[in-house]
Amino acid sequence: MEAKKRRQLLLEKLESIFEPVTGAALAKELGVSRQIIVGDIAILRAAGREIYATPQGYIMSLKPQMNNVVAKFACRHDREKMAKELAIIIDNGGKVLDVIVEHSVYGEIKANLMLSSRREMEEFLNKLSDGAEPLSMVTGGVHLHTVGASSRAVLANIEAELKAEGILIN
Repeated sequence: MEAKKRRQLLLEKLESIFEPVTGAALAKELGVSRQIIVGDIAILRAAGREIYATPQGYIMSLKPQMNNVVAKFACRHDREKMAKELAIIIDNGGKVLDVIVEHSVYGEIKANLMLSSRREMEEFLNKLSDGAEPLSMVTGGVHLHTVGASSRAVLANIEAELKAEGILIN
């Protein structure tokens, strides 16, 4: 298949989905290697397409239709409280869209997470247990999370529990 046609099919696929899809799944569907998909994504991004990489795969929109409201929460905790923080958000019906830190040299650094279930949270935490450091560790545990939810009430519950746990920065 010609590269230009493959990239068009890749765009059509990404525009038609609301959940992330892995590079391996895209590669299988298009009959190429995962590395070809990685290259195609880079070319599409360079051409101005907003394609996001998350731990679950690629997606074009970080605001799924189910999330009507979005809020940012300023948090601080050590590595041991990370699972508690993510569980509070997810168990209350929120979706952790990203994590943002303010680095003294690089400025704002943002990583897309797209975590909305315990399974996704556990997969993310397992990847970190392989020796990687959480992004928030470069700022002494201080970070922001963008959280999507179905209502302001859900966000209020998340905020209250994060505060009660001593994770939320006032």
